[in-house]
Parts: sequence; C-alpha cells; structure tokens
Amino acid sequence: MKRFVVIGLGRFGKKLAIALAMSGAEVIAIDRERDIIEDIRDQVSLAVRLDSTDEDAMRAQGVEKADVAIVGMGERGRGFESAILTVVNLKQMGVPQIYARAADLTAGQVFSAVGATDVIYPEIETAQRWAYRLIAPHIEEKIDFAPGYSLARVKAPAGFEGKTVMELQLRQKYNVNLVAIKRSEENVKDDGERVINVPMPETVIYADDVLMIAGSDFDLARLPQE
Repeated sequence: MKRFVVIGLGRFGKKLAIALAMSGAEVIAIDRERDIIEDIRDQVSLAVRLDSTDEDAMRAQGVEKADVAIVGMGERGRGFESAILTVVNLKQMGVPQIYARAADLTAGQVFSAVGATDVIYPEIETAQRWAYRLIAPHIEEKIDFAPGYSLARVKAPAGFEGKTVMELQLRQKYNVNLVAIKRSEENVKDDGERVINVPMPETVIYADDVLMIAGSDFDLARLPQE
C-alpha cells in the first residue's frame, strides 16, 4: 500500500487527502491550523499539526517514509515561501515523488527548480476541462495520455446508425481511431458481443453505442454531434 503525505489542507488539499484515504491509501495529513487538523483527524490515517518547513518535525512523523508527497499550501503572503521550503525538505528527505500545487506557470517552474517531480495546476486544469466540455459536449469522458491527446468516450450520434466502420471513415475524415465499441442492451444482437474490443471494417455501429475513440483533443472535438 502506498503511503501519501498531504501538506496544506485548504480546499484542494483536504479534498485530496480524504479522497486518497477513501480509496484505501495510508494518508498523513499535515497543516499548521489546529481546527483543520481536528476536522480531518477521523478521515485519514494520521493528522498532524506542524510546520512543514521544520525538517526535524517532519521526520518525527515519518514523512521521509512516504512514497508520494503533495504540497497543497496556499501561495498568499508567506505561503509561497513556505511551500518552496517544504518541497526542498521533502527532496532532502528522499521522498521519491513530490507534487506541488501551483496557481500559475511561473510558480510551477519555481517548484520544479527546487525539486518537485510534478506540478498540479488545479485552476488552470479545471478551466481547460470546462472549456473542452462546453466546446465538445458530445464527449462524455476522456482520459489524457499525452499533452493534447486523449482516449474519449463518445455516444454514437444518430448519423452513425447502421453504418459500418469502413463507411464512417473516422480515420480519414476526422484523424481519429476507433478503439472499442460497447453496445447498448437494445443493440446487442443474438449471441452478439456486448463489448467489441477489435472493431473490424465490416462492424456495424448503431445509435447509442458507446465508442472509445483515440486522437488529439482538437480532432475529437470535430466529431459529429448528431
């Protein structure tokens, strides 16, 4: 079981710590505020009130044994300086994966320079997800596997009804690849498969089938909605 330490229990850090704990992970939650620690104490493995810029205090709680550390501290006032020092401490303690929450790209570059292995941009990422959701409402869900490229879950539009994969020419017309098809119960024929994980050129697609399609976010957004 992986051991996580979440430092800074603001809105982002608290939700993240609880979500990790609910998934069965061991979570150490750290913050300077007593009320915040008391509020989360029963929802994580260990909740500790301490100053994360104090390396000795961190070691006393076994933070150096964590597999992953997430620094979610706010950046107002001295918060940014404290977050930087916290990342430095975690790096010196040998924590293998250190994620730092940043409000903007400049802050993210600073965190990377002092030892963060990755940077989380909650506000930027949320805005990007909402922009894409508004532009392409037909994309029900997508998994990003490289910058600008995703595997998307798309409900087949009515215009796909009764057409074969060859007839749709998804690769030629939209520069995307059909990876799998999940039939709705109404569309499963006698002895037919509910999931077709290798669609063939002659495979027929029906409206309301769920299609797993891979491609760039730009090309996925161009798929027909009707």
